[in-house]
Amino acid sequence: MRGSPSQAVHLLFLVNVGLQVCDGLATYYGVHRGMPEANPLLHASIAQWGVGWALLVWKTAACLLLLFLRALGAHPFIVRALTLTAACYVALSLLPWLAVLLPCWWE
Repeated sequence: MRGSPSQAVHLLFLVNVGLQVCDGLATYYGVHRGMPEANPLLHASIAQWGVGWALLVWKTAACLLLLFLRALGAHPFIVRALTLTAACYVALSLLPWLAVLLPCWWE
């Protein structure tokens, strides 16, 4: 990633928050269409609290952790951690939800 490390951390922070929002919206929509949640912790939380509260709690916690990483500064480890987090969310959340939900949106 070009530019200063602090710019990279800021951009990766924004990308990760955006991925959290997209995952939350896709999960909310998917669960309401009868699709199961694959994350066992989130699945149990949805059963206990309902989809809205469970997503609010866990997505807020995730964003607070991202904010904590952002606040740590521009250490190369932070850039790698945020890059890995974004890559995992794209591979394990965004792409699977898109594969499941895109056909639903075209109905």
